[in-house]
Formats: sequence, C-alpha cells, structure tokens
Amino acid sequence: MILAAHAPAGPTPGTALPRLTGIYVPHLAVVIPAYNEAARIGPYLAEVRDHLDAVYPNGYEVIVADDGSTDATADLVGRVADGWPQLRLVGLGRNSGKGAAVRAGVAAATADRVLFADADGATPIAEERRLTRALAGGAAVAVGSRYVPGPGVTRTRNPRRAVAGAVFRLAARTLVGVRARDTQCGFKMFTAAAARALFRAGRETGYLFDVELLALADRFGLPVTEVAINWGEKPGSKVRLVRDSVRMFAGLARLRRQVRAVPLPVVAEPTRRAA
Repeated sequence: MILAAHAPAGPTPGTALPRLTGIYVPHLAVVIPAYNEAARIGPYLAEVRDHLDAVYPNGYEVIVADDGSTDATADLVGRVADGWPQLRLVGLGRNSGKGAAVRAGVAAATADRVLFADADGATPIAEERRLTRALAGGAAVAVGSRYVPGPGVTRTRNPRRAVAGAVFRLAARTLVGVRARDTQCGFKMFTAAAARALFRAGRETGYLFDVELLALADRFGLPVTEVAINWGEKPGSKVRLVRDSVRMFAGLARLRRQVRAVPLPVVAEPTRRAA
C-alpha cells in the first residue's frame, strides 16, 4: 500500500482547465450516493456537469444512486437527466445505507475509472484531477484526504466533528489496520478492476464501508495513494455525531474479523512454454 505525503498541486483556482481531447480523453464515472438530497444535490450536479463537459467531453458518465429518498431527490435528478444524457438515476427502492448506494452505483458504471463523491459538494468536483493523476502514477485506489498536507489546499470543518474524526481514525488504524489518515472522506477514485474486486468482496452497507474498502485494498495488495484535496463542510449532514459514532466504533472489531475472512484473490500462474 502506498500512502503519499501529498499530491501534486491541482489547477490553480480561477484558471482554465486543460481540455482533453482525442485518444487522451479518459473514461470517468462519477457515482453520487443520495438520500433526501433534494435541497443540496442540484447545485452540485450543475458543478459536476460544467467540469466534466469541459475536461471529458463525450467521455464520462454520472450515476446518482438514490438510497430510497422520501423527498423529491429522484424527481429532481430525473428532470436534470432529461437534458443531460450522461446522467443516470439508479434507485435502491428503500433506504439501505450509504455503502449500499455507492455499491449499486459502482455496479452500474461502465467507465475505466470510478469516482464516488458526496452529494453535498463538500469536495469540489475539480479535485478529481488530483486523484486522476494518482491513478496515472500507478495507484489502484486514490483517497481524497482532508489531513494530508498539500500546497494551496484549504479545509474548513466543525471542531467537534474534527475531534471525533481524529479519534475514529486512530481506532480504525488500531483495530482494523487501515493506514490511510482519512478513511471517511466521501471522495475516492478506483480503477475499474479495483472497484470490481473491492465492491464484490465488501459487505458493509453503512458508513463503515469506507474503512472496509481500504482494509480490503490492503489485504489484496492494491496500491493506495492518499491525495490532498480542498474540502469545506456543508450544513445538512446525515451523520449524527453521537449516535453514528457509537455504531461505527462498535463495528470496527467486527469489521476486522470480517476482512480477515475474505479469501485472497487467486492469481493465475503464467503459462509455461514447452521446451
């Protein structure tokens, strides 16, 4: 597992992004899990479209995985999709958890690379360029990090949530063996092969799915790079600090046993040529 101290700086804010054309256009899928996000997802989808149209013209797909929302999320996304052929809506039918929503979205993706991003837009979609460079450098998994230092990177976060996050990171590292500094940031990119292997092996449907993915990546020997990203906390988080933290801490010991029980992937022996 490779954990980078920092990533190369991304585009300078306010400057035009390079337009990738011809054979150099990578095929990117952006998966956005959503549960009752009607009030927040619209502006983020507009931001996503502007960026991807500029950088990946005709070379991307966006999948919103609706986790059984009871508000107007599905209707809103459906209306946007009517004028945006690259956007698809995947509905889970009932609320099953963030991990289940991301897994459904990844299963529907057809791209060479898969990014999942939180619907609140806490991470600007332009930060995908940093993760893309990490995959181009040999990583199978690129983890957007709010804790790895990087030039020109800024973060804003509620102090109480920051303290709870620091304690949880220490527990995840101690109990599960995850070495990434930021397991819970909702901005991660995978090669298609890594995404298939990890999401097939994973079982978590709730917020622990991030920890499980990173623990499985380590178990499978997949190279993981942490990438410094810009991030700003948004109001309206679905995470309840006390209730969900207790559940997640309680699940770490179970998760360690669960990951250790996953069979290692079988690597085929090279065919030997006859003498």
